Amino acid sequence: MANTMAPAQIFGISRMRQHQAAPTFRIMCSNTAKGAEEFPRLVNTGCKLVGCGSAVPSLRVTNNDLAKFIDTNDEWISTRTGIRTRRVLSGKENLTDLAIEAAQKALEMAEVDPKDVDLILMCSSSGDDRFGSAPVIQKALGCKNNPLAFDITAACSGFLLGLFSASCYIKAGGFKNVLVVGADAVSRFVDWTDRGSCILFGDAAGAVLVQACDIGEDGLFGFDLHSDGDGKKHLISTFKENETDVPSSENRSMTSFPPKCSSYSYLQMNGKEIFKFAVRVVPQSIEAALEKAGLAGSNNFDWLLLHQANQRIIDGVATRLEVPSERVISNVANYGNTSAASIPLALDEAVRGGKVQPGHVIAAAGFGAGLTWASAIFRWG
Repeated sequence: MANTMAPAQIFGISRMRQHQAAPTFRIMCSNTAKGAEEFPRLVNTGCKLVGCGSAVPSLRVTNNDLAKFIDTNDEWISTRTGIRTRRVLSGKENLTDLAIEAAQKALEMAEVDPKDVDLILMCSSSGDDRFGSAPVIQKALGCKNNPLAFDITAACSGFLLGLFSASCYIKAGGFKNVLVVGADAVSRFVDWTDRGSCILFGDAAGAVLVQACDIGEDGLFGFDLHSDGDGKKHLISTFKENETDVPSSENRSMTSFPPKCSSYSYLQMNGKEIFKFAVRVVPQSIEAALEKAGLAGSNNFDWLLLHQANQRIIDGVATRLEVPSERVISNVANYGNTSAASIPLALDEAVRGGKVQPGHVIAAAGFGAGLTWASAIFRWG
């Protein structure tokens, strides 16, 4: 398939242009069957965010709670991270149920029936099933037409990669309603005796409904997406074999088979390197996304919404972009770092709290394990 349209034309449209007559682009598609003739396809579809939702576990863990079993205190944690409480899965709660609840709320706000959902993207690196949870969400929502549902693993950048994927499926694939869910339970991989990491993380789910619209109403203006495997060592949870082997047989000749039982190590993080990485690449990425959107400059968006990793990182990026604190969305104090859930969770609270209004333009960025980072410029509603 030969695309005659530049990527910036597909995914970038400035606010000055958004009310002009919708342009029509022609893409030449070809069938790979022998003898098939090329035929033109018209592309004039945009997409917009029309609903959001979120869900958090019932257990609320404060800094003082952590101080009961590790060497820390509320002042030490809040000064360094801005975090005061976090939510953690416990009892019979599970991450998939949180994702389902967030998705249901997004559909309700958007006034979209589950049977009209064409695609579900579950963005998570800590799901309940290593083979993915998106199809379970599809079934629980009551999607009758068996829409495609699959998982995306990109840690704290996952939600924005899901948002980009949704725009691609809509603009190039003819999908109409795409649910993007960000959900993580990093508490499952945290060493709760390590005060350098356990103080940071919480569990949550957030979701948005992305809907097809006329290109003149397009609300996803620009993206900037990257990864750097050289930085993987700074934030990692690796596969490992358990030390205890399976019972051996006297007649077994292969000592390395069958394999030992396996699991994943605790999350390991170099906080100083992650901080330096984030404050360096995130402003550059947001500026690149703004340029692609035709909205260069911090005065051309209403809100800055970053992955809620650490208040010091949020403040550092805002300072470099010259965005005043009153235009920064932050809820890290109440939930900590919820990985792929942090951006949709904060967005949902800001929308339902009346802070983000229809028509507001948001500059968002996620960053984390991989290392990966991504930025998106979009309009709410």
